[in-house]
Amino acid sequence: MNKPNPLDNVRVVLSHTTHPGNIGAAARAMKTMGLRRLYLVNPRFFPDAQATAMAAGADDILESAVVCASIDEALHGVVFTVAMTARLRDIAIEVKTPREAMPLVLQEAVAHPVALLFGTEMSGLTNAEVGRAHLGVNIPANPDFSSLNLAAAVQVMAYELNVARQAGVPAMRAVEPAPHERVEGLYAHLEKTLHEIGFFTTQNPARMMQRMRRLFARARLEDEEINILRGILSVATAYNARLKKRYSEEHPDV
Repeated sequence: MNKPNPLDNVRVVLSHTTHPGNIGAAARAMKTMGLRRLYLVNPRFFPDAQATAMAAGADDILESAVVCASIDEALHGVVFTVAMTARLRDIAIEVKTPREAMPLVLQEAVAHPVALLFGTEMSGLTNAEVGRAHLGVNIPANPDFSSLNLAAAVQVMAYELNVARQAGVPAMRAVEPAPHERVEGLYAHLEKTLHEIGFFTTQNPARMMQRMRRLFARARLEDEEINILRGILSVATAYNARLKKRYSEEHPDV
């Protein structure tokens, strides 16, 4: 019986790609390193003859590519997401090199879907997209000319993933991390609750939620932990509503 291949659990997610040739070249880069799951978030042109031409034999990757309407759709079911970034400042998550990050990706991919997330050719990922990830990855490059072609960045990451695999697949984590959609549900619930209890009257909501995402990304929440946290939020919301009702009853003219 063949062992499961952890690379089968790795998704390459390209967000808002503008040039179809880059999709094809990325598919070719994936196939050379044994990756086959390509997800495209709102590509400007796809399918496209130029993508097929640049794939140069990786047509099967293009044919099985999943086109999604949003990042959240592309990351559905994923437990660990790595976001490519050229920026080292103002990033809401920890940033590592590919050599440091890929063993962590491989460790999760042994049993769960994971994602390598890439942004547009011109501007990369937005802050909101980076905030969907657990870890940022920056490819060390010439500081005077550090912008890599999209397919080149995919190739570097795929290569480093293979280097990590050849070094030996790390042991699986003992916990069952919650999938992307469950964690996003917690963030939405948390933000709504903080608004309702008046926490944001003295805090910047966007900056605070960035910090909360970073905190929970480090914690790698399990499903049951999310249930506990959402239960606490629900109780806090209900208690706040009772306080407001009592105050309005005691101060009807206010």
